[in-house]
Amino acid sequence: MEDMFQVGVISSTHGIAGEVKVYPTTDDPKRFKKLKNVLLDTGKGMQELEIAGVKFFKQMVILKFRGYDKIEDVQPYKGRSLYVTRANAVRLEKNEYFIADLIGMKVYEEDDSCLGELTDVLQTGANDVYVVKMANGKDVLIPAIRQCILSVDVEAGRMKVHLLEGLLE
Repeated sequence: MEDMFQVGVISSTHGIAGEVKVYPTTDDPKRFKKLKNVLLDTGKGMQELEIAGVKFFKQMVILKFRGYDKIEDVQPYKGRSLYVTRANAVRLEKNEYFIADLIGMKVYEEDDSCLGELTDVLQTGANDVYVVKMANGKDVLIPAIRQCILSVDVEAGRMKVHLLEGLLE
């Protein structure tokens, strides 16, 4: 299981007072309003930053970090990722999972035969679709719906699925 989740990427500076534009990689950019701290991947390690201000502009989030008051303070961080710890991550509802926890999970059919490994999650809008790489190297796309996903055990890294007719064709 992942201990940190990416919530955004600093795309550029914003003005001269140390603000940055962040491309959000979280489902809900409004969550930045509730965050007090983020972890910045400096390229040499993680650095905790205190959020002093949050604004929204188009699809971007404008962040101000405490103690970073000049454009020169934040310029080195363009292109760097922002993370939150699992403890600061959004609370999930029943049958909701972090994508990072699903990637790499072993996927089994109803008869406990191994189907393959979950390698990607496609977000289509209506429902997610799980990409499972089978032993023969081919991918099977499984809709993340109740009829197909029978159980998910994040701790064990195991998912059990029911394959609807035609999915393997």
